[in-house]
Amino acid sequence: MKTITRNLLLLVALMSCGSSSDNNELMAQTMTQKLYITIGGVTKPATLVDNAATQELVARLQRSPVTLSLDTNGNFEIWGPLGFSLPTSNQQITAKPGDIILYSGSNICLFCGSNSWSYTRLGHIDDMTEAELRTFLRIGESDIIVTLSISNPSGIRQVNAEEKPSSDYTLLGTQAHEGTKGFVVKNGKVEMK
Repeated sequence: MKTITRNLLLLVALMSCGSSSDNNELMAQTMTQKLYITIGGVTKPATLVDNAATQELVARLQRSPVTLSLDTNGNFEIWGPLGFSLPTSNQQITAKPGDIILYSGSNICLFCGSNSWSYTRLGHIDDMTEAELRTFLRIGESDIIVTLSISNPSGIRQVNAEEKPSSDYTLLGTQAHEGTKGFVVKNGKVEMK
């Protein structure tokens, strides 16, 4: 009885490993470089897979961000031309919500639903539900302006201020020297000298 139980547990473990092979394969082949997708002033990060298409896309985006006009298709994706071609490694896959796909070598598709076709996988938008994707991707609209970049344009990364001794200024904005008479701005306050 113990042998049968142990064999059943082993079989269940092997079957569960096999069902997640697509996710494991995707995770094993991801790039450390993030893609940032901006739509309507909102920016979301995406994890790229590591293939010839994404390597060339990153090289292009290192030169400058790419802005596209995409349209809703079938209520499950927005898609449109990139304006350039990328190398393909097409295979029959079922795209899932959040997937970023290259179609026919020169079109990009951003999914909020599913579709099965011969595609080249580019990556996946990070941590968004299907409902959040529908809102972010503006499903149902046309001429959706999308910007792809490899640096996060959504905020100030770092501010460096040098510590300098404050100077005194006249009300005209010129630097007040020692011996200046009249109103002087010192440390943000007006003083009479």
